[in-house]
Amino acid sequence: MDYTEEKPNLINKLRRFIIECVRVLKVTRKPTKEEFKTIVKVTGLGIIIIGLIGFIIQLIKIIFFK
Repeated sequence: MDYTEEKPNLINKLRRFIIECVRVLKVTRKPTKEEFKTIVKVTGLGIIIIGLIGFIIQLIKIIFFK
């Protein structure tokens, strides 16, 4: 079997990456005010939950492994 396909070189990889970036940017849009508020709320809630988990782990460490 004769494979005539060339290995992708750096320039071809870069060109494909740029084409994919342009394609993604064409699809994206600015979120509405409502979507933005929801994103902020969910992100804030996630940060608070992760902080509480870390605080509880720290408390358990201090209480049991002093």
